[in-house]
Amino acid sequence: MIEIEPARASDRPAIEALLRANALPTAGIELALGTAVVAREEGRIVGCAAIEPHGSAGLLRSVCVELGRRGFGLGRLLVERAETLAAARGLAELFLLTETAADWFPRLGYEAGPRETAPAALSGSPEFTGACSAGAALLRKRLSPETPAG
Repeated sequence: MIEIEPARASDRPAIEALLRANALPTAGIELALGTAVVAREEGRIVGCAAIEPHGSAGLLRSVCVELGRRGFGLGRLLVERAETLAAARGLAELFLLTETAADWFPRLGYEAGPRETAPAALSGSPEFTGACSAGAALLRKRLSPETPAG
């Protein structure tokens, strides 16, 4: 059984190993560990997603699912959980850079746009300063704010 839960600081080596195994950048992952979620199967990390907060916007990054677990909706669940976490923290919109999944994210409500439309606050992120190539596609999604229960 696979469970999605918040990442722990001790998960960093396993998250980095998963990202490296899938040719995804690890630079700056420490900026997003506090807002990362992981998919665990029998204690082993098989997927991850993280939000790097920058003011009212966030950078969705490090979305990765182990090769043998792809095609079953796990990536979608990880992104949904990360989006819920971002909205709960008051982020109004999420941006992402991708070199390999520009066709997948629109299925989750993300829209492509010019890279220069990203908020200036994101420009200092390691993903914008070199971890992702200048040719990486920028996608964006507005989030609905969390409504307090009660």
